[in-house]
Amino acid sequence: MSETDSFRIDSHKLHLHPQRVAQWLEGQDIAPLYMEVSPSGACNHRCRFCALDFMGYKARFLPLDSMRERFVEMGRMGLKAVMFAGEGEPFLHRQMVEMAEAAKAAGIDVAFTTNATLLSPEKARRVLPVTSWIKVSCNAGTAASYAQIHGTRPEDFTTVMHNMGEAVRLRTELGSACTLGFQTVLLPENSHDVLELGRRVRDIGADYLVIKPYSQHPQSHTREYGAMAAPAVPLESLRALETDSFRIIYRHEAVQRSAQTCKIYNRCLALPFWSYCDAGGTVWGCSMFLGKETFSYGSLLDQSFEALWHGKQRHDSLQWCAEHLDDSLCRVNCRMDPINTYLWELTNPGAHANFI
Repeated sequence: MSETDSFRIDSHKLHLHPQRVAQWLEGQDIAPLYMEVSPSGACNHRCRFCALDFMGYKARFLPLDSMRERFVEMGRMGLKAVMFAGEGEPFLHRQMVEMAEAAKAAGIDVAFTTNATLLSPEKARRVLPVTSWIKVSCNAGTAASYAQIHGTRPEDFTTVMHNMGEAVRLRTELGSACTLGFQTVLLPENSHDVLELGRRVRDIGADYLVIKPYSQHPQSHTREYGAMAAPAVPLESLRALETDSFRIIYRHEAVQRSAQTCKIYNRCLALPFWSYCDAGGTVWGCSMFLGKETFSYGSLLDQSFEALWHGKQRHDSLQWCAEHLDDSLCRVNCRMDPINTYLWELTNPGAHANFI
């Protein structure tokens, strides 16, 4: 197994945007670099570990026409990337392909996290040319385990492998540079077949398999895995699966962060660099606090992105977070955790920082 994660999935990439960080350090109200967008509130699976089950899987969908306008505004302001994921399955949106094309046309890099059951070859043919990466949430190595963990039919496992095998074939045919990977959350129910999953996704031509620990969302109804340590996996056998074109990315740093009891920062500094848009069009400062009005910036369906981002509602939210947010309540292994560590060190350098 490669000790270096070339995609930096287990760390962060904010240091690759020094100009935006410098603007933030100067006190500017910067545009975000990245946004997670939930095009669909509905989901065709009921995963046992679903972090956003509290959102209720509502059948609501972002309107394409409105989002097409907003993507143009976002790209013009400086948004660099959007990941379609969120509280539902993105490809349940009937105009998901068109939405991805609209984001890319606005100069925004596009990515997906999906269960891939609905990523048909017809959709893949259009999506692959405009997408940087697709990561498939697949949490078992056999159809039986998959059905149990994903809350669906065993046949869906076969569908996923077929769809992604076809995506690999189409990528070559189209000359696309889209990275195609899989991700599994370690659970007691699937740790025994991680190796089989690795074999399967390698053999269909995927670029990587990410293996990550479970992280309890404080608002989630699911509680059965909350106190669980990451189950052991056969790391040496997983290493043997790697080839020149396939990598196993075991998230060592995430596992270590799951066990840590303290942080060097005492407030969230990462909020200006990213945001979350739910399937109803509301933009939130943090996905951990979805539904908490203090973290709502307003709706993209009611105003321009520029008006929302520089508006009073967002300003008040940031002010409240700076003065009152208790970071000990935050989700363990929050994606912004390594970014907060980086930003805290920038703004609170330790002794001998000049001895580079």
